[in-house]
Amino acid sequence: MSTAIKIVLAEDEPSLAQIIKESLETRNFEVFLANNGKEAYDLYKEENPEILVLDVMMPFKDGFTLAKEIREENKQIPIIFLTAKSQTKDVLEGFNHGGNDYLKKPFSMEELIVRIHALLDRKLHKQQQNNIKIGNYTFNYTKQILLFKEQQISLTNRESELLFILNQHKNSISERAYILNKIWGHDDFFNARSMDVFITKLRKKLQQDKNVQILNVRGYGYKLIC
Repeated sequence: MSTAIKIVLAEDEPSLAQIIKESLETRNFEVFLANNGKEAYDLYKEENPEILVLDVMMPFKDGFTLAKEIREENKQIPIIFLTAKSQTKDVLEGFNHGGNDYLKKPFSMEELIVRIHALLDRKLHKQQQNNIKIGNYTFNYTKQILLFKEQQISLTNRESELLFILNQHKNSISERAYILNKIWGHDDFFNARSMDVFITKLRKKLQQDKNVQILNVRGYGYKLIC
């Protein structure tokens, strides 16, 4: 029998928390349940989980604040936010605080489990990737940083994932639908707007090397030129 995957689940609504916990435990997860942000942080420190599933609105410490604190010491652990908030600014705030994925309530357990496994697979793949050359930059996928000469530029999780895919298809087109399904989980207008924001951020962080460009290929996707 394979070893159970450790997961910290933070959800302050008791009935929903129990449903999620029991469902995950039938899928080979060892679930450590927290009722608030403080408990979740303590469990994260004590149990060394492989992934975190965090409600956004929690007592004592909200999910965004908790994720930001954890990201200061651990840039690799996958984080999924669970929330009833659905506006673009809320989703972007979640990603900017270190989230890897964002699941809006109500959701199906099957979707949550698929997304958890996708993030764990991506984490394993990330650990095998280091020191990728992009023009005069060095991209460390694991540490989520760009190095340019003596300067170190931090990347968010979403920026790192996006740049990695663009680099995989360097000097050729990365299709919009492929990127959206691979990183955001859905190819829709809402996620496409979010992706455009992250493309703009990456362009600014790569602007010191004039030979590195991210081109918008209208109707198809993006092309990383270097």
